[in-house]
Amino acid sequence: MFWKANAQNSADCRTAIPVCADQPIMGLAGGSGDIDDFDPEVIRQTGCLEKGSLTSANIEFNTSWFVFRAGTGGQVGFDIEALPTNGGTGTPTAEWDFAVYGPDVDCGDISNGVAQPIRCNYEVNNTNFTGLGVNPESGQEGASSLTGNQNTYDEYLDVQPGGIYYILINNFADNFTGDPEPFMLTFTGSSVRDDQNAALDCTLRDEFLGLDITACEGDPDITISALNSPAGSNIANVEWTVDYEDDGVVDETLTGSGNFGAELVVVSPNSGRYFATITTTSGSPPTVADDGGVLITFYGTPILDRVEMLDTNLSIDPDQNNIEFFVDGDGDYEYAINGGEFQDDPIFMNVPPGINTVIINDKNGCGTTEPLEFLVVGYPKFFTPNGDDINDTWNIKGIETLTNPVVYVFDRYGKLLKQLGADAGWDGNFNGRQMPSTDYWFRFEYSENDDGLLVAKTRKTHFTLKR
Repeated sequence: MFWKANAQNSADCRTAIPVCADQPIMGLAGGSGDIDDFDPEVIRQTGCLEKGSLTSANIEFNTSWFVFRAGTGGQVGFDIEALPTNGGTGTPTAEWDFAVYGPDVDCGDISNGVAQPIRCNYEVNNTNFTGLGVNPESGQEGASSLTGNQNTYDEYLDVQPGGIYYILINNFADNFTGDPEPFMLTFTGSSVRDDQNAALDCTLRDEFLGLDITACEGDPDITISALNSPAGSNIANVEWTVDYEDDGVVDETLTGSGNFGAELVVVSPNSGRYFATITTTSGSPPTVADDGGVLITFYGTPILDRVEMLDTNLSIDPDQNNIEFFVDGDGDYEYAINGGEFQDDPIFMNVPPGINTVIINDKNGCGTTEPLEFLVVGYPKFFTPNGDDINDTWNIKGIETLTNPVVYVFDRYGKLLKQLGADAGWDGNFNGRQMPSTDYWFRFEYSENDDGLLVAKTRKTHFTLKR
């Protein structure tokens, strides 16, 4: 008796099927999915996924993705058994390969190559079994993957409770007809033998819509399915709801598709938490629900909202300008200015006055901006009008790039001493008389340019005259 009356498949990592070890799983692999789970430029640089010993290996032609959460610590393995097609008659034609990722990686990190397989086998199988642990047909023990050795079994996993692992199962071999191929996935290992119900956390299967999904605006539609629920084929009807703001308030009831309305197609950019409630045909309980739902978040190319100067720019260093970038969106961003290295922190220190550039990258893989110009309007913190042609006058740096700039210089009592434009600086005199060494204040006014230049705004503050 299998957990699934009908074999199920998800060809994309982001909609991997939650499984547990209490029963063997009847799997199916067909098609390459809606998105590329592997960046083709990155995957060719990796280890066993690259091609194995066959130069014609196809990493993502007929794939199936599963995810499990370790319930106990210990040893976990699995067997992938090739099954006959044609209703169970004939000889198996599929040749299965696999890769395992974890613990606690993200599908986006698998795609961009940040996460590498911790177990992997893309070699030619000479038996109907491949997996982790011990081949039940030949008794061959698993060993570290090595290109060309045709060792169809890798070593067991040593897992800790709570660790989440993704399994990619791929049908390479000689089947390029596009027809789905069946297999049996059975979990093994000492922790599974000790407690088959607890070794893999079976409550994850109750979250049958899968783990939260991140996607990019413009990606293909995401199909989530209630067919992976513990109700199995015992489904009479599925009700779909969504909380768009993920604030605990259901916003809308949606219409599913397919048999019983058991699938829901989510179109970009409709981010939200989606829920499925299943009415069963018989048995207890009469309803099955994924109470936690699945949070689907669509990210877009970053949009720079503004650049701001920080109040910490009151340093004695006249060239220190600290700025912060603000992005319109809730993605995971990194920033690089003036062709430098990327950093996660949107705050940059000691940015030179004048026009600079920033590139913003969404770490979910959803886009990178072109170099965006921004202006740091910097002011000297002091000047020395002593006739040596060094710091003899004071004005705002970068002022000449602004529209209609005006700078007003005041003494500490608020008396206006000088009004400056873009073509001159203050020499420290008022009505022909040298002003004393002390702090002076200024107010800076200007208009935004119309050419899209993003201006780092300053404020009313002070500088020092030294003689």
